[in-house]
Amino acid sequence: MQKSADTHLNFDISVAKEHSEKNPVYYVQYAHARICSILKKSKHKTQKSKVNFRLLEHPSELALVKQLIRFPEVIEDTAKNYQVQRVPQYAIDLAESFHKFYQECQVISDDKELTKARLSLILATQVVLKNTLNLMGISAPEKM
Repeated sequence: MQKSADTHLNFDISVAKEHSEKNPVYYVQYAHARICSILKKSKHKTQKSKVNFRLLEHPSELALVKQLIRFPEVIEDTAKNYQVQRVPQYAIDLAESFHKFYQECQVISDDKELTKARLSLILATQVVLKNTLNLMGISAPEKM
């Protein structure tokens, strides 16, 4: 699904069986499961209080926000131009942005306002990853 319909397909069964970042399905599912784990650990509840998204200033936070903003455009372009390969590529790009954010930013910290903003950011990421996986007919596990 990552390649356009007019591209030759090379399928590597050993990569498909791997539980590593070499396997794109596993990589995206792992991002989703990791987010679910963080949200559960934080006991994050959808709060009606305001979130100060201006606290998200780190380059990896901003890169993740930019990926999230692309989702409607990717879906619209996919539907318009029948370029279904854009959805899995977007899912990989989003998972990559999340993993980089996770490496570089501590989600849960002593700064309650920053924690709230980062939890809201990963909640949005989790929703988009789940929707993207569902569009491709792939499960979105909460644990791995």
